[in-house]
Amino acid sequence: MDKLRMCIVCREMQDKRDLIRIVKNKDNEIFVDLTGKKNGRGAYVCKKSECLNKIIKQKTLNKTFKMNIPDEIYEKLREEIVGYQQN
Repeated sequence: MDKLRMCIVCREMQDKRDLIRIVKNKDNEIFVDLTGKKNGRGAYVCKKSECLNKIIKQKTLNKTFKMNIPDEIYEKLREEIVGYQQN
């Protein structure tokens, strides 16, 4: 059985492999985890441009991880989602 996770933006349940995982580790470092296996608290976002736009506009990751998220993380997400949509 596939592992389902919820997108933190649209709240849709999707296969874990179809989402991008963002991780906050115990040192409070935030990064995009393309492997889906890094240690830490994870949040998932789907690869739709609507979710990308909302997560950036509403700073959803700031609320999810209860801290200020660097703009580089949002930019990395943008690169991954735009790259995915072009394939």
